Amino acid sequence: MSLMTVQEVADFLNVQEIRVERLQRESLLVAKDKDQNGNPLFDRSDVEKYKTLAERLGGI
Repeated sequence: MSLMTVQEVADFLNVQEIRVERLQRESLLVAKDKDQNGNPLFDRSDVEKYKTLAERLGGI
């Protein structure tokens, strides 16, 4: 399992970090772990699946 930070997810999805935080708050992306500072870490495969689904539905 490869984990991604909020910044890495934002870069991958081409959105701002606040959007990633909102996706997490709305349970559209679920953090798998937290870093040493308590920031969420996301599984790369979950992020890729979300991106595919969002693109099918018309955008992220």
